[in-house]
Amino acid sequence: MTERPTALVTGASRGVGAAVARALAPTHDVLLGGRDEQALAALAAELPGGRAWPVELTAVTEADVAGVERLDVLVHSAGVAELGRLADQPADAWRRTMEVNVVAVAELTRLLLPALRRAGGHVVCVNSGAGLRANPEWGVYAASKFALKAFADALRLEEPALRVTTVYPGRVDTDMQRGVRDYEGGPYEPGKYLKAETVARAVLAAVTAGPDAHLTDLTLRPSGGPVN
Repeated sequence: MTERPTALVTGASRGVGAAVARALAPTHDVLLGGRDEQALAALAAELPGGRAWPVELTAVTEADVAGVERLDVLVHSAGVAELGRLADQPADAWRRTMEVNVVAVAELTRLLLPALRRAGGHVVCVNSGAGLRANPEWGVYAASKFALKAFADALRLEEPALRVTTVYPGRVDTDMQRGVRDYEGGPYEPGKYLKAETVARAVLAAVTAGPDAHLTDLTLRPSGGPVN
């Protein structure tokens, strides 16, 4: 019996991360990374080959990844968004955002590189439209996503045996988006946003592309909705 490939998805307790895990589950054993142990356990019970991997990503260590000897796919989907004018954003806001959106991604990838190299694996960074364009009051978040793009671009060049894909979704119907709209003071209109499952299908397309194809950057925009 052929061993199934293994994927690790962060932010898997909800939103895009959970949708990506569901999209990969028919063909991959999926490690479900996140902090909400109850939500991860519920999703693991739903998915064939799903296994909860509760972890604090900003404090991940070699011990956390010790059991991962071979990894075919690593999807970075966890993230935070703190909005506000630059004049009102203290250093702590910058540190929190960079720690989750950039530093945790870089460190988890670094720790898993041996497992990824063994598999000739694939790293997928779920970025944002804000990683391509910075708008007023999105400066801290956009800076973190620009940095995430730079990380993925450098990783792709430094690790040519791996495939590295960045996905840039526009607004997605998630709990995070509800928080954004609360801050903006506008109505929440899910019909104008991408579905988490749509972003997951883009990730799946990159992961399942033939060995002769390397999808490096994928941009998704809601049909008729806001660009960023």
